[in-house]
Amino acid sequence: MAKILVVAPTPFFSDRGAHIRILEESLALEKLGHQVTIATYHIGKDISDKIDTQIDVRRVRRLLFWYKKLEAGPDWQKVLLDIMLIRKVFNLARTQKPDIIHSHLHEGVLIGWIVQKVLFWRKIKLVSDFQGSLTKEMVSHGYLHGELKRIFSRIERIIDRMGDFAVASSWEGTEAIEKIRTDGKIETASDGINSDSFNIRKTKEEIRKELELPSDKFIIGYTGGLVANKGISYLFNAIISILEKRKDVYFLLGGFPANEAEKFIAENNLQDFARLASPLDYFKLPEFLSACDLAIDPKDSGVAQASGKMLNYMAAGLPVVCFDKSNNRRFLDGAGYYASEISGKSLALAIEEALNDPGLREKGKINKERAKEFSWEKSGEKIDKIYKNLISENNTSRAAEEIF
Repeated sequence: MAKILVVAPTPFFSDRGAHIRILEESLALEKLGHQVTIATYHIGKDISDKIDTQIDVRRVRRLLFWYKKLEAGPDWQKVLLDIMLIRKVFNLARTQKPDIIHSHLHEGVLIGWIVQKVLFWRKIKLVSDFQGSLTKEMVSHGYLHGELKRIFSRIERIIDRMGDFAVASSWEGTEAIEKIRTDGKIETASDGINSDSFNIRKTKEEIRKELELPSDKFIIGYTGGLVANKGISYLFNAIISILEKRKDVYFLLGGFPANEAEKFIAENNLQDFARLASPLDYFKLPEFLSACDLAIDPKDSGVAQASGKMLNYMAAGLPVVCFDKSNNRRFLDGAGYYASEISGKSLALAIEEALNDPGLREKGKINKERAKEFSWEKSGEKIDKIYKNLISENNTSRAAEEIF
C-alpha cells in the first residue's frame, strides 16, 4: 500500500468529466489498497454523501468565499486559488509524507512539481495526469490570442515534461505528449466505466414514465458540459436540421451550465422536442441514459480530450453518433455512426443514418459488450503498476545511498 496525495485544482466534486476521472481513478486505487488524499478547492460536493469511501478530501481555506464557479473554463481568480492550493499540498506532503503526488491537469502538475522540488529530500515521486491541451482548451473558451497564446503554449510544453511519469486520458493526448517528452515515460490510462452502476432493474418504459418523457418518440441523449469546447454548437445545429425533417424524435440534454441550452430551446420553440436536465447528477446518470435510444458526442479533436461520456453511453447499451477521430474509433470501432466532417450538418447526416439503420439496436448491444474492455479497474491497475515501479526506483536509490 502506498500513500497517494492527489492534486485536483478544481472545485471537486462537480458532475463533469475531469471530476469523474479524478473520483473514479481514486476509487480504483483505493480498492487496490492505496491510501488516497485529495487536495482541492474550497467548494464542491462531498463525495462521502454519495458513496462509501475512506478517501480524505482536503480543501483550501474559504478566503475566496464568493467564488462559486463549478463549470469548466478559465477564470483569473483560479490563480489565487492555485496559490492557496500550493500551500495546502505542501502542508499535506510535509505532514502525511506521501509516496506519490498524483497531479491532475496542467495546473495540478505544476503545483505538484513545485512541492516535489521544495521537499526534494523526501524523494516523493510525481505522476502527471493530463486530460487534454491546456492552451487549446483556453482558446476554445475564447481566451488567449497572439503573443499570449504563444507564451502559454511554451509553458504547456514545459509542464508536459514534468513528473517522473505521465499518463494521458486519451490516445490522442498521449501521441501529442510523446512528441514533447524525451524520456518516453508516458502511457494512456483511458477513462473508464463503473459497470455495476449500469445494472438497472427498471425498464426503459418505467424510467421514461418517471421522467415524464414521451413514450412515442425516439429519444436522443447528450450528457456533459454545455459549453463551446464540448461541441455544443455542432449539436444545436444538428438538432435544428433533424427537427426540420422529422417530428418523431426528442432530445434529452443533461449537463451544465444551463444558460445557452435554455436560450437555444426557448428561441427555437423546442419545448415539445427537447428537455434540459441541469445540473445532471453523475450518480443518476445510468438511469438518465437508460431512457434514451441513441446518444451523441459532438466533441471535436481540438483539445485532445478523452470522452468519458462515450463510455457511459456504451455501458448503457446505446448506439453512438460522433465525429470520425481516432479516440472515438478506439472506443466504438465499427459500432459507431461517424460524421465525415466537423460540422453540425455532417453530425445531422450521421444521426439520420442511425435513425434509418435497422441494425441500430444491435450496435447498441455491441457497444455494451465493448464497454467492458474499458473499466476504471483496468486504468487503476495500470496506474498501480506505474506507482510500484516508481517506488521500487526510490527503494533501489536509497539502498545504493546506504551502501556508499
